[in-house]
Amino acid sequence: MSESTSTTQTTPSTPTCPRDEVVELCRDLIRIDSSNYGDQSGPGEAEAAAYVVDRLREVGLEPQTFESEPGRVSVAVRIPGEDRDRGALCVHGHLDVVPAQASDWEVDPFGAELRDGCIWGRGAVDMKGMDAMILAVVRHMARTGEKPPRDLVIVFFADEEAGGVYGSQFMVKNHPEVFEGVTEAISEVGGYSVTVPNAEGGSTRAYLLQTAEKGIAWLRLRAKGRAGHGSVPNSENAIGYLAGALERIATHEWPREFIASTRTLLDGLSEITGTTYTDDDLDELLGHIGGAEGFVRATLQDTANPTMLNAGYKHNVIPQEATAAIDCRFLPGHEDDLYATLKDLVGGNVEIEVVHQDIALDAPFESPLVEAMKEALLEEDPEATILPYCLSGGTDNKALSLLGITGYGFAPLQLPADLDFAPMFHGINERVPTASLEFGATVLHRFIQLSARP
Repeated sequence: MSESTSTTQTTPSTPTCPRDEVVELCRDLIRIDSSNYGDQSGPGEAEAAAYVVDRLREVGLEPQTFESEPGRVSVAVRIPGEDRDRGALCVHGHLDVVPAQASDWEVDPFGAELRDGCIWGRGAVDMKGMDAMILAVVRHMARTGEKPPRDLVIVFFADEEAGGVYGSQFMVKNHPEVFEGVTEAISEVGGYSVTVPNAEGGSTRAYLLQTAEKGIAWLRLRAKGRAGHGSVPNSENAIGYLAGALERIATHEWPREFIASTRTLLDGLSEITGTTYTDDDLDELLGHIGGAEGFVRATLQDTANPTMLNAGYKHNVIPQEATAAIDCRFLPGHEDDLYATLKDLVGGNVEIEVVHQDIALDAPFESPLVEAMKEALLEEDPEATILPYCLSGGTDNKALSLLGITGYGFAPLQLPADLDFAPMFHGINERVPTASLEFGATVLHRFIQLSARP
């Protein structure tokens, strides 16, 4: 564990509800550069963790900090509930962000500028906006003496953007006591709205709750051949072996499978819009959900995408070895099939090495916790529809699942119909409407109040 240091506060001194301070909390967090380059070269999360600790201590809470490596800091605090015999709820976020190239942006990516009703900056969407919502709710509860209905475990992890090795995985392996009694969890990439045309000629807001996640397999392909002079024919060229393997992977048509969350989503969208679909033709239906279409298409089958290449050191030398990086994502239950297919595709002259692997998740849409999410949303947006979906990426819920914790994505945001939100995850000019954060803080607070009902 490590001690925190003081960080300047700009939040209002007398907020009366979570929505009053969520915007400034978010702006403060964005101004702290916690870029994660995946190689330990970034600034780490220590400064952001110190800010969180200070904001929690300010309202009388006593968080713990956990430092897996220098600068890689996670924060946790447990708030005792009214019924301590019920399973605890973990509400978690991550403090790191993916890097931002300032020259690509219209604004300083760490300036937290207010423009057009939005906070602009790296992490506004992924996921300092949700971190701010969590902080705002917890601070309000502590200030007012409100006890959650069951134990509430609040965690801000390090290193989510590089697989959680120095964050959630470290915590689960080395500090499982933090999660003692926790049975359910919520975090990012779910609960946001998309506006779709309805069959009556109007429009309907549909909130997408994340109930499943694809598994991750980051692989390295290694082809070995015979080194030689670039002018001499070579039937054992490592680059040739690797190029053939990559071409077969890139053009492979992975079979579709509609897991329960995806089928329920598609059927729900079809009912709202009046648009029929077949398993082979989803174009018109998915065209209704804007930028979220890419997220959904990525969950219709397993995927394997070449992302990096490395071979050779001189123009006239045939190298002995060539490597490539492959980003694979597999549906629940598909891990073995994915590896078997890739083994067939690469052939006998290319080896497959696992760089990083993590499990797929699939939680039920029909559950008391989901009902609490629905009720909290509908109290603020009564005419909305709520649907499940599967995430093509991953969250820290993967690590928590190793402790038997069922995780969902629920960062509630009511979004303008014309905001192309989903592509902002890891994108340039990332931003979130201030009104959406205020809505989210209100819904998150209500959800926590409802979350213990049987």
